Amino acid sequence: MDANIGVLALQGNVSEHIDAFLLALERTRHGSASEVFEVRSPADLADCTVLAIPGGESTTISRLIDKNGLYEPIRQFRGGIFATCAGMVLMATEVADPRIHPLGLMDMTVDRNAFGRQKESFEADLPIASLEGGPFHAIFIRAPVVTRAGSRVTTLARLEQGIVAVEQGKNIALSFHPELGDDTRFHEMFLKKNGI
Repeated sequence: MDANIGVLALQGNVSEHIDAFLLALERTRHGSASEVFEVRSPADLADCTVLAIPGGESTTISRLIDKNGLYEPIRQFRGGIFATCAGMVLMATEVADPRIHPLGLMDMTVDRNAFGRQKESFEADLPIASLEGGPFHAIFIRAPVVTRAGSRVTTLARLEQGIVAVEQGKNIALSFHPELGDDTRFHEMFLKKNGI
């Protein structure tokens, strides 16, 4: 299916997600059929089939979503959303930080910076039952965790500190950064889930 893949371009790993989606499309033989572009306004979002909310600084992205008039348009968006790191925080119904205005699109509570500061960043090989090809090498940078997942949320992966990968309906949220490696299996899974 032809698709317009938007990447929220207010702050964070925007170009990395664009490159990862382009590679995922190439690997799934849909490279010429779909477009990947930056989303900065409600008009940009209106052209999207699906949307990615990248990692970055969750309080900054939250503030910029409000400032750019994107809060309600994203909440009303009917396509799937692929959210990583800070994006996972924003997708939650509850976040224990008053500076963040969560979108409430996935029934979960998220603890931002659950693993500590930048120096506590780490990498781990995660077994993902729904992902073929062996464990996923995940990069965690000031990562959040899901501390409560509602009944409609499926847990895809967890560590001792909490849940680090979930899906609900067309949406996928990850506490790590799949866009920083060359393994596009999560991007491909998201596209397939959304019929792309």
